[in-house]
Amino acid sequence: MRLPTFVSPRRRGPAHPIDCTVEVGTLRLAHGVMTASGTAGHGDELAEYLDLSSLGAVVVKSLSAAPWPGNPAPRVHQTPAGMINSVGLQGPGIDAWAADELPALLETGARVVVSIWGRSVADYAAAAAAVADLPPEVIAVEVNVSCPNVEARHEMFAHSPDATRSVLEATASVNRPRWAKLSPNVTDLVPIAAAAHDAGAEAVTLVNTVMGMVIDIEQRRPLLGGGGGGLSGPAMHPVAVRAVHDVHAALPHLPIVGVGGVASGPQAIELMMAGASAIQIGTATFADPRASAVVMDEIEQWCRRHGVTRLRELTGAAHHERLP
Repeated sequence: MRLPTFVSPRRRGPAHPIDCTVEVGTLRLAHGVMTASGTAGHGDELAEYLDLSSLGAVVVKSLSAAPWPGNPAPRVHQTPAGMINSVGLQGPGIDAWAADELPALLETGARVVVSIWGRSVADYAAAAAAVADLPPEVIAVEVNVSCPNVEARHEMFAHSPDATRSVLEATASVNRPRWAKLSPNVTDLVPIAAAAHDAGAEAVTLVNTVMGMVIDIEQRRPLLGGGGGGLSGPAMHPVAVRAVHDVHAALPHLPIVGVGGVASGPQAIELMMAGASAIQIGTATFADPRASAVVMDEIEQWCRRHGVTRLRELTGAAHHERLP
């Protein structure tokens, strides 16, 4: 029998305990590290590599009310500092996921955040209705508004405060906290984040991928089957830090989940100091499925070295602390 290759935290330095619990709106999470939607599958795929119950939550790949085939291949391509993808939100639909994938994930003891999406406001309303009766271990719904809006000629919902507000208002039936996942591909994120919060989002997840494209110069056409795609990984980390920083500066009362290019404990702490209450690990998981556990370990090591006893004390530190 093959044993699970869990990564256990290593205790180094001073032995004082670290309180890694964080608060995101009305939720208290056991740890500030989560997986990012789209990078950890729909279920318990990572359970072989780390203890999913030790995470703040597992955020599953975005789901629509009905099955969706996604984009044509090729869908993923490595870039010099990350990856670009055009998967196209392929998924089995919420009902099939709840029946076939969710039970095994819950058996791991994980807290689950379900991500939902749609191509119209009506699609989002249908997805919200489909998740309303999920078990309480599904602790929140991440509303992925960084999707093409067919009602506005494929403009993303997240590129407009009004469109973002409409989606959040349409998803009020989920019966649990909502987080709005926003796009960095705008001039000013603040009014969009404010619109999401005004419409009922307890928190915002910042940020989704940066729009990009790769050209196959031999074929003289876009390499990805869907044309353009979303850039993720180390190249976009400073973009995420800036987005979190600016939104926290303007809306300090709004909880933020930071995501973008995190592959180490210091990078996670950087996002928290910018203003994030918690962070998510995405593209790093493709390189190392244990990445979330490694980041958790490195966060605790950093806190011990710097005498930090509560992780949540770091949120927003870059806005008010200036060392001599």
